Amino acid sequence: LFKAESLAIIGGSGSGKTTLIRAMLGLQKISDGIVTYNSKIVNSSEKYSDEYNTLRKETSLVFQHPFAALDPRWRVRKSVAEPLNIWKKSLQLDDETINKRVDDVLKLVGLDPATFAERYPHELSGGQAQCVAIARALISNPRVFVADEPMSAIDVAERTRILDAFATIRAERPNMSCIFVSHDLGMIQHLATRVIVLNNGEIVESGSVSDVLGHPQKDYTRALI
Repeated sequence: LFKAESLAIIGGSGSGKTTLIRAMLGLQKISDGIVTYNSKIVNSSEKYSDEYNTLRKETSLVFQHPFAALDPRWRVRKSVAEPLNIWKKSLQLDDETINKRVDDVLKLVGLDPATFAERYPHELSGGQAQCVAIARALISNPRVFVADEPMSAIDVAERTRILDAFATIRAERPNMSCIFVSHDLGMIQHLATRVIVLNNGEIVESGSVSDVLGHPQKDYTRALI
């Protein structure tokens, strides 16, 4: 993954997409190979090492089921602010600054803070809840943003909201690297610049989105698209 790159990972069910993401982010131990971040090896078994802590601080992950990721007891403002509240003392942040950043990221994903900040998750649609999850992932200004099947649990009618949010994010934060795990080829064509195709945990094809989706070289890729 390169700086400011937008990478898509595609593959059939059980191809290893989510496992790869979890391994890359240090959330899962690996049996072979290495994970490097900023040219330094990250060992997931050393969860308090400088390398591991740097990786976790500078990366954010959005899951496919937004309601499972949001605490039903918390209002939107508290959920979005949670990553900053964890590091509040070390980052020397006051409540006013945190609230301002919550408002900023809600606006970034297309949600009016005056309307949504005090709502509970059950008062949100699926698309709105996913936008809240995206806002929470963005509030810490990650260098790497990862979305694992962000559209799979969203109604077709609300997918435009998510696509618009991602497009705005790419425009507003051009130096942030993004990884999108998705089977939604329209989303990939809209957001990604490079794509890799996984099968049984191995990369079988990779290249620009136009090359891989427009001129696939492998039968497996052709079957996917």
